[in-house]
Amino acid sequence: MNFSICVSGAAAGESVDSSCGLAYELGVEIAKSGNVLTTGATVGLPLYAAKGTKDAGGMSIGFSPAASLRAHTKKYRLPVGFFDYINYTGMHYIGRDIHLVLSSDAVITVGGRMGSLHEFTTALEAHMPCGVLLGSGGLADVIPELLEKLEEPSGSRVFFDTDPVKLVQKIVSVLEEETSDIKLDELKEQWMVKASVCEPLAGKHGFTSSDQAHTSKRAG
Repeated sequence: MNFSICVSGAAAGESVDSSCGLAYELGVEIAKSGNVLTTGATVGLPLYAAKGTKDAGGMSIGFSPAASLRAHTKKYRLPVGFFDYINYTGMHYIGRDIHLVLSSDAVITVGGRMGSLHEFTTALEAHMPCGVLLGSGGLADVIPELLEKLEEPSGSRVFFDTDPVKLVQKIVSVLEEETSDIKLDELKEQWMVKASVCEPLAGKHGFTSSDQAHTSKRAG
């Protein structure tokens, strides 16, 4: 199963300069683990994560505060590079943050400022697994004290590490454990489409339908 993992981090500020390499490594490891990166389609640390994912051959999806490509590039002055797809939410930053988090399976914080705090608390309230890259500055290094002072019970869903590779592995492991009871092959069997319809059309376009390949595999 592929998971969508959000990397949340500062778009500007000191932590961008000090932790851009860490964000890049997060993106690389998410791709290498076979999962999908989601970000706010913005500059700074999320963009370094997106480049890391693309350099490693992975999939990167951005969630923009803008409602269109024009608004994304002209009004918000946000990038379009290193994304396979950009979801133009039209929800401005505050709505975009919520949509981004709830469209992901987990959130990893690297560095970060107020926007990242909004994304982290949204994930926490949604009881999602949250990774925090300690030593990356900004919000990430404040979160342990914040959780302690607020006596936040949801803090048990927060996982810490100073190594981006190990942190991604922790998050993926948690997601795999929580979905271990979902039998994908059995679910696929419940939603088979008619091979008699798909196979001729697939042949018309010069490829083999996935249904035909799946059927042949079962028959073998």
